[in-house]
Amino acid sequence: MSVDLLNVKGLKALGQQEPVVMLNLMRFRDKSLDGDGSGWDAYLRYSAVTVPMIKARGGTLLWTGNARAVALGREEGNQWDFVALVYYPTVAAFLDMMTSAEYETQADPHRRNGCAEHVIIATSEAYSKFRTG
Repeated sequence: MSVDLLNVKGLKALGQQEPVVMLNLMRFRDKSLDGDGSGWDAYLRYSAVTVPMIKARGGTLLWTGNARAVALGREEGNQWDFVALVYYPTVAAFLDMMTSAEYETQADPHRRNGCAEHVIIATSEAYSKFRTG
């Protein structure tokens, strides 16, 4: 597995059969590292490959949007371009996807080419206007 910075130990400490919503924070490169367009273009290629992988594991893309400004907190280190909320029926489903050969060879190269930084935070539901599971 070559997915950089994947916190397998931290994720395995969570209840493996519990649902999880992953908060994705992304900052894109001006130019894709593979020379094929912008970082955003590479991210679109990543999404085209990854969304079917998510759905195959029972997950779904809940929401995406452009990050526009830090409204509260330090601006330094918090300049993001894009935010995504992705539901997985279990933590194990997320780990299965992220550690799969398919993700490593087909999706992760696009993520690396497009994202200057990508942080994913595993969350559990405390309140939701829309139920995920």
